[in-house]
Amino acid sequence: MTDASATGGEGFLRRRVFAWSLAAAVPLLLAACAGETGGMSAQGDSKHRAMAMEWSGSGAYLAGRFAQTHNDSAAASLYLLQALKADPENGELLQRAMMSLASNNHLAESAVLGRRLLTYDADAALAAMLVAEQDAHAGHWSDAEDRVAKLPRRGINSAIVPLIIAWSRMGDGHVDAALEALKPLSQNSSFVSVYDFHAALINDLADRNKAADERYRAILSTPTGASLRTLQAALSFYRRTNQPEKVKELMEVARKDHPEAFEILGNASNERLVNSATAGLAEAYFSASVTLRQPQTAELSLIFGRMALDLYPNLPACQVLVADILQSMGRLKEANAIYAAIDPATPIHWATQLRLASNLDALGDLDGAVAALEAMTAQHPDRPDALITIGDLQRSHQHWAESAEAYSRAIALMSPLKPGDWSLIYSRGIAYERSNQWPLAEADFLKALELQPDEPHVLNYLGYSWIDKGMNLDRAQKMINKAVEQLPEDGDIIDSQGWAYYRLGNYRSAVETLQRAVELHPEESTINEHLGDALWMVGRKEEARYQWQRALSFNPEPDQKIALEKKLKTGLKAPTPVK
Repeated sequence: MTDASATGGEGFLRRRVFAWSLAAAVPLLLAACAGETGGMSAQGDSKHRAMAMEWSGSGAYLAGRFAQTHNDSAAASLYLLQALKADPENGELLQRAMMSLASNNHLAESAVLGRRLLTYDADAALAAMLVAEQDAHAGHWSDAEDRVAKLPRRGINSAIVPLIIAWSRMGDGHVDAALEALKPLSQNSSFVSVYDFHAALINDLADRNKAADERYRAILSTPTGASLRTLQAALSFYRRTNQPEKVKELMEVARKDHPEAFEILGNASNERLVNSATAGLAEAYFSASVTLRQPQTAELSLIFGRMALDLYPNLPACQVLVADILQSMGRLKEANAIYAAIDPATPIHWATQLRLASNLDALGDLDGAVAALEAMTAQHPDRPDALITIGDLQRSHQHWAESAEAYSRAIALMSPLKPGDWSLIYSRGIAYERSNQWPLAEADFLKALELQPDEPHVLNYLGYSWIDKGMNLDRAQKMINKAVEQLPEDGDIIDSQGWAYYRLGNYRSAVETLQRAVELHPEESTINEHLGDALWMVGRKEEARYQWQRALSFNPEPDQKIALEKKLKTGLKAPTPVK
């Protein structure tokens, strides 16, 4: 894709001039952006707007670049638009402002800048595709085709340009011309599946059932062809064309590959997945968004996803993709707005609502997250996953009793337990242990080992707990040693082994083992404290104080901090080894 920032020597000099004030601008930007996590509020918008009006072109440019690097496209667009007022012919500024507006879902405004950019750079691919999307949205199909027809066919253009042209021709009712536009994709092994899918959709929409059948069968015969999206389209087609054996065959594929969506696919309507040229073009932009879904091109992927949803808002797979990109950028409020808009009848709705709840927690609203998950449980009282998520969230906040209670409600729905359920039982055991309900915790750890014998984390936790309580010492030591054999580079498990030696009075072995644990986890407060205790007991008191001081520097829990400060003042009394 052509980069409009390559504007020659004048642009380079302009960028050099901007650079001088970066050091002064950054502290102001940090203050301006503080507290705007998850998307700009109305207050934040007015604050940035006022600041942008006051700044010079170079200052506004730096502010916009800073906001872009922090994934704040709303602020970036305000600052970059202000910078454009001072330098309206700067191709780099046009490109950046256009992208920020599109990323923030202001596609019409972005396309205005795209038109300006195309007057300077006719090969600016993103600008052309933004303008084409707006042309198509307005029903100007021939304009949309013309907008991209002359773009160089390299990179993603090789795939997306034929799709835009094909669906633009379908918008004008030219089926054969649309299929002809797709042909270059069939000649490239990287794009054959894209060709098959869109050719199937076009033939299906045109009621050319034989040709549609051929293309659906072609894509479904490939190793990766039975995606959820492909199955939805094909199942709809075969139901409408009265082919029950093919429907049965595809439902078996769905049962194997997409069990979470099997029931909904079975109950889905016979309506076409793509019921118009507009919906087809949305699929094209969605395909580009999927292709670009990489860390280094996340903003481009987001923009193509935004365009797809602008054309056809009820595109659940694209809604999830866009929300996922926003979530990865830390724009959680925007992500949740999209999750909340997903049709409850779609196969992916349930999973997205679990994500929505987790985002609420990340935004500081644990109560809201739990309420949303409880509402899901009330809607589907036979499903345990919302309750498991409640347990996980409560555990992350160290609300141990509440976590155990949620896990218990989930486990009650899961009879009989399967080997893969060991981790849930283990998680509840931790919650019981941390909430001082040891008999229940011990029973869960033993049950987890029954489901998954010799699981190292369970062996470690139970063995450590038994030794710390002076219980089942021989068996506990063997458990920890077996865990170490399986995970010899796990610092936490090595720490357990060292602490077991300490509790048993074998201080020299404890020192040797805990030194290894500290090497593996040098910034773990508890491990450093344990090593300090062992060093003290073998007479290496200055080294012990050094380890306790290190432990203090790694933000220990309040109770641990008090204990460490006491040890630094008075040393450590010899413990009574467990027997």
